[in-house]
Amino acid sequence: MAAPEVTAIIPVFNDRPALERAIPESLKELSRITENFELIVAEDGSSDGSAEFVREYETKSSNVKLLHCDIRQGRGTALNRAIRKAQGTIVCYYDVDLATDMKHLPELVDSIRKGADISTGSRLLPGSDTQRTEGREIASRSYNFLVRRILGSRLFDHQCGFKAFNRARIISVLPSIRSNHWFWDTELLVRAQRLGYTVEEFPVYWRAGKGTTVRIKDVFGMGSSILRLWWQIHVSKD
Repeated sequence: MAAPEVTAIIPVFNDRPALERAIPESLKELSRITENFELIVAEDGSSDGSAEFVREYETKSSNVKLLHCDIRQGRGTALNRAIRKAQGTIVCYYDVDLATDMKHLPELVDSIRKGADISTGSRLLPGSDTQRTEGREIASRSYNFLVRRILGSRLFDHQCGFKAFNRARIISVLPSIRSNHWFWDTELLVRAQRLGYTVEEFPVYWRAGKGTTVRIKDVFGMGSSILRLWWQIHVSKD
């Protein structure tokens, strides 16, 4: 079998019900994009049978691969591990609840094919179609405003879980990323922009998934992470 052109990664923590939809939908959509792909489920210390479910799927499809960790390490660490294990020249990831409509997957991948280093969906561009609670909308816009203002990012939405990378370019950025959880996305985008990487941001159709694992303490933690990253970049020069 030829080496995969595309590796898709789904980070998972106790998401067994969502996997029942996410895996078959992923296989269907990826097969429309390329004949050569792999789907890595980066399962991070789940206790709900997620790993066992993926192992069953591995016996049905050679495209599906489980990357298991016995103890939860954090979403960022799971993505770091999966990107390093990926065989595809293009690596993408998306949330297991498929909150971003999979109709955008060809655009996500094609941006990298056409020369971008990173492509990312955005819930905050004028053409985006987003549905979530007013509180989460305000929190998201405030957070992203602070990232642009304090960290100098040119992007509008840093936390949309729908991104793709030129693997050869992004692999060298991973060692510098300190965050091991939800701030991982923001830190990667900020550091990549500072290195002059090309980032393509495009509007998406997005609906909040059920049972999100983002908690209030995660939101406050990401706020303090903005200041910590500013210190690392401008004072400690990391």
